[in-house]
Amino acid sequence: MAIILRLDRVMADRKMSLNELSARVGIANVNLSKIKTGKVSAIRFSTLDAICDALDCQPGDILEYRREEKKPESEG
Repeated sequence: MAIILRLDRVMADRKMSLNELSARVGIANVNLSKIKTGKVSAIRFSTLDAICDALDCQPGDILEYRREEKKPESEG
């Protein structure tokens, strides 16, 4: 996937634990952990809004787009 989650980096910069962020955002640790490790295929805007509010950051601080290299047609 071309979208990379950088939540772990922002949390480390803010010195905020998973438990603390979970309490501030109001979502379960397990769900927040999945977001942190990139094991999700979607995130609600309301969740992203709450995370950005709790971490005092912008969505672009958490989400990164990296273009995937296309395979040559002979490999397709």
